[in-house]
Amino acid sequence: MKIKTTISQLFIFIIAIFLVSCNNSAANKTEEQENEHEGEASEVLLTLKQQQAIGLKTGTFQMRNLTSVIKTNGQLEVDPGNKAEVTAIMGGNVKSINVFVGDKVKKGQILAILEHPTYITLQEDFSVASNRLEFLKQEYQRQKELYENNVGATKNYQKARAEYNVAKAKYNGLKSKLKMLNISPASVEAGNISGSINILSPIDGDVSDVNIKLGTYVATGKKMFEITNNRALHADFMIYEKDVHLVKKGQTIHFTVANNSGKEYTSKVFAIEKRFDPVSKAVHIHSKINEDTEGLIQGMYISGHLHTDKKYTRTLPNDAIVTEGTKSFIFIVEHSNNPEETAFKPVEVIPGIKDDGYTEIKLLDTLPDNTMVALNSAYYLLADMQKSETGDDD
Repeated sequence: MKIKTTISQLFIFIIAIFLVSCNNSAANKTEEQENEHEGEASEVLLTLKQQQAIGLKTGTFQMRNLTSVIKTNGQLEVDPGNKAEVTAIMGGNVKSINVFVGDKVKKGQILAILEHPTYITLQEDFSVASNRLEFLKQEYQRQKELYENNVGATKNYQKARAEYNVAKAKYNGLKSKLKMLNISPASVEAGNISGSINILSPIDGDVSDVNIKLGTYVATGKKMFEITNNRALHADFMIYEKDVHLVKKGQTIHFTVANNSGKEYTSKVFAIEKRFDPVSKAVHIHSKINEDTEGLIQGMYISGHLHTDKKYTRTLPNDAIVTEGTKSFIFIVEHSNNPEETAFKPVEVIPGIKDDGYTEIKLLDTLPDNTMVALNSAYYLLADMQKSETGDDD
């Protein structure tokens, strides 16, 4: 009886192993079928009519010259030689103001007139110095002649020469002051003395600031006017650290002005600063504007982009690439079992630089040069493939 029980248990054990093996075989077969189904869904089948409906085009990779594009912002500036602050060299009261903000002025044009008694005193001192210099000059020449003929005393000649040189220095100093005040020394020597002086524009340009009022006293060194030559504008841009090595003199920048984004200007880089701006942590570059700057004003905000060195590389149109998560794909054409359909298979790639509607393509696996690729509608193809994978045919 005990032997029969053992045989029965062994029989049951063998049957259990058989059933488990069958279940594992069935599971493996189901998994293989699922994987086979997934493999079938990893491509997109489109008829010619469907391709025409979405405007899909196919072609091969294109070798093109691409340039990296650096976006940049900045403002319009005027170089130091074309903007000026007009100050009072000698204090005085404002007698008249001849210009307003926005007026165009020429170099030497009268901006304002100041008056003060010190101007009269200065001219009187110069007139006295001029007459004294003439007297001492004659005395010096007389003593020099006597000395050279061994008639006059050496002491008298030396004294006359010293007094003449001191008077000459005094005269020249006062003469220079008059010129700085735009007073004619020759007119003063002729007996014409004025209690006022003219404040002249040092450059051609536009009046951008008037900082005086009639009747007020203007102290020495006080800013009265600001003149800016907007015809000498240049475009000043900021380039951040990661892009500085790509910028070189002579490169072209395309830019627009904030208040007129519809018009594009171009400029040529002529200077790159060798220091970082402490606030923006960027390097300033200066570029000469190629077009007429009429209507543009210093300080206007501008935004632009510049193209760096060209790179000859494999490319596709931007619409041939689709990104999902952190990966990018293109779709290559494969043969289909159905002659009325075309199969499109996704291939992962790494996109590079972009320029003028094209993107550099870096392949993870080698493809033949004549590989046919979907040149557009990559987003549609990815969506259709994902729909097939989920079994959603609606």
